[in-house]
Amino acid sequence: MDFAKHRQIMVDSQVRVNDVTAPAIVKAFLAVPREMFLPKSLQSSAYAEYPLPVSDDRAMWTPRDLGKMLHAMAPTPSDIALVIGAGAGYSAAVLGQTVETVLALDDDDEMVDKMADRFAKISMGQAVAISGDLANGLPDQGPFEVIFVAGMVETVPQKWLDQLADGGRLGVVVRAGTGKRLGQARIYVRTGETVSYREVFECCPPVLSGFEQAAAFTF
Repeated sequence: MDFAKHRQIMVDSQVRVNDVTAPAIVKAFLAVPREMFLPKSLQSSAYAEYPLPVSDDRAMWTPRDLGKMLHAMAPTPSDIALVIGAGAGYSAAVLGQTVETVLALDDDDEMVDKMADRFAKISMGQAVAISGDLANGLPDQGPFEVIFVAGMVETVPQKWLDQLADGGRLGVVVRAGTGKRLGQARIYVRTGETVSYREVFECCPPVLSGFEQAAAFTF
């Protein structure tokens, strides 16, 4: 299978056509072999237009959704970035092509070890796989210019927002309502002591468990 050809088709038919035209992001999608971040049984579907599972509770985003989120976060070559819930590491590898350093955080030690191996195989020296608590982020390593949450959540922990540098951007999809599948992609921006957000597009990426709203108490 000619993966390079399918990668080019993916960029032309799923990324560029969805207003993701920043040269650095387009180049990043072309540079990272998506199939390397999937089990062998799914590699032939690597460039399909639907999410692909990489473990029991992690899945690879569609190229369209990942591309639009990266575009909205506007990474720059001098940025230090954090990916929360990095899973197999694909999103961190793509983001890492556009920034100085990206830290890929997940709470599954085995997955983190495999992620580190994948980064090494594709000579991704600017990406570092780290094991830790997702809700805490990496306060000792911050602040970060870019934080990407690689899954849909219902709540956004204050600890994540606290780790944004001045001018930093956090990209996350927040479920549009309890029980709903659709989410709103938000970009949080820190300006001094203030953090505000804007909603940039609708999507339905894989859910990142552990960030559900508490059930309301009723009599």
